[in-house]
Amino acid sequence: MSEISAEDGAAEGSYDVAVIGYGPTGVTAANLLGAMGLRVVVLERDAEVFSRARAISTDEEVVRIWQRIGLADRLKQDMLADRPLDFVDAKGRTFVSACPTPRGHGHPPQMFIYQPALEQVLRDGVDRYPNVEILLRHECLRLRQDAEGAELTVVGADDAVRRLRAKYVIAADGGSSLTRAQLNVGYEGRTYEDRWVVIDTEMLKPWPDHDRLRFRCDPARPAVDCPTPLGHHRWEFPILPGDDEEYLVTHDAIYSMVAKYGIGRDQIKILRATVYSHHVRFAARFRVGRVFLAGDAAHAMPPWIGQGMAAGVRDAANLCWKLDAVLRGRLPESVLDSYEVERKPHVKEVTKRAVFVGRVITERRRAVTRVRDAVMPVLNRVGGFSAWLQDSNWIPVAHYAEGLQARPRTKASGRQIPQPWVTAADGERVRLDDVLGSRWLLLHLGLPIAQPAWEHLGVESLAVLPVGSKPAEGAVVDSDGVLLPWLTEHRATTLALRPDAYVYAAAPAGGQLPPPPAGFAPASRLIAK
Repeated sequence: MSEISAEDGAAEGSYDVAVIGYGPTGVTAANLLGAMGLRVVVLERDAEVFSRARAISTDEEVVRIWQRIGLADRLKQDMLADRPLDFVDAKGRTFVSACPTPRGHGHPPQMFIYQPALEQVLRDGVDRYPNVEILLRHECLRLRQDAEGAELTVVGADDAVRRLRAKYVIAADGGSSLTRAQLNVGYEGRTYEDRWVVIDTEMLKPWPDHDRLRFRCDPARPAVDCPTPLGHHRWEFPILPGDDEEYLVTHDAIYSMVAKYGIGRDQIKILRATVYSHHVRFAARFRVGRVFLAGDAAHAMPPWIGQGMAAGVRDAANLCWKLDAVLRGRLPESVLDSYEVERKPHVKEVTKRAVFVGRVITERRRAVTRVRDAVMPVLNRVGGFSAWLQDSNWIPVAHYAEGLQARPRTKASGRQIPQPWVTAADGERVRLDDVLGSRWLLLHLGLPIAQPAWEHLGVESLAVLPVGSKPAEGAVVDSDGVLLPWLTEHRATTLALRPDAYVYAAAPAGGQLPPPPAGFAPASRLIAK
């Protein structure tokens, strides 16, 4: 990748999309847009991957997104999957134990990560695309919009000021987003009084059950005790009233706090300790003209269910294919309004769940914790309680009640179809999305029903055949027995799928799908330069 060079003050280049910020949200967007063939510039203030491991886990839907850019299997090599989680009381007794419930996305439901390593793999992935230019140690000082695009005034490490133009901008520059401030967009919510010491360590000598996530719900001092891959481990402790914050980040204080859990000085090497505040905030708007806020620039949530980074990756996945469609003339520009309509409700619901889990972990009223510690183990022995708790109070399934979908709505509308392994026409066993190919597609239960409104626009069809069927051209065999029951449950025999595998429209047996969205023109057009 090369830096842009031109005389100061000259218009240096025009891009389809400028991405401000190169953390997990920005680097995911750069991969997605790069794979789509768009001309992209990325601006990042720092010179290297951020060294602190902020996010510690991700989920199957996010890995499904990374699958679209061909990096899922590589990323999973550096993850810990299928680890249980425990809520334990002050005496170390487990009062709730659960394993994450699979949601059908084709990957483990929860995976622990080491964020610096994950971001490096994603950045290496961007290197595949000569149409993506990365400007490290560059900051956007000013952003102005007009009818044709946005002009970005950028300063580099050499203090030279340059101007760039892009048709659209994704601002993924974090919770303190300068872009959001320039747009004068409010960032409402609250910051919790408690600050937390977050400690990253290298594990020198393993200890029993070091690979289990434990929420230590001790009213004296709660803690998060979390495995991370590649030989690392994470602890988080609140700073309590009367604590000396500067002392709590010292090695002596850290060794003293982890000693309570039987961890000796010879078992870990302290890499870094940082103090964080937890926030619940939402940008008043996710879109201002040609600029879109994504990730922490658009929303911030407490870390309790590991969804802060995941929410940003979902933002990028929702937005990037729509930008591509608009830039190529396949959909009207108004479709970009559906980004906030679809993403904001889900982010708010996830945040509400994170706040709930945080209350369980950090409860310090001893009368309340005594009841909790006595009642929860009894409930945990009730069949299905752990699964219910996981489904109802952990990560909510993304389901768009509004946005880019046909009317009238159906039971399947706004839902993402599951991704099982299927047998393709050549007899190979593959994941479903690898066949869907991130395109508009008609999916049929059994033999296709003619859908003239879609077919005359060139939208292809794919039939789903039952287990045991012979592979056939234009079809996949539901070899895991997942797709056909899902279609039956949602009373659909034909689906119109968006490129992100969400259902745009559905029809029952023998029925006709609603027409495509207004202005839909799936045939590729050249992007105007």
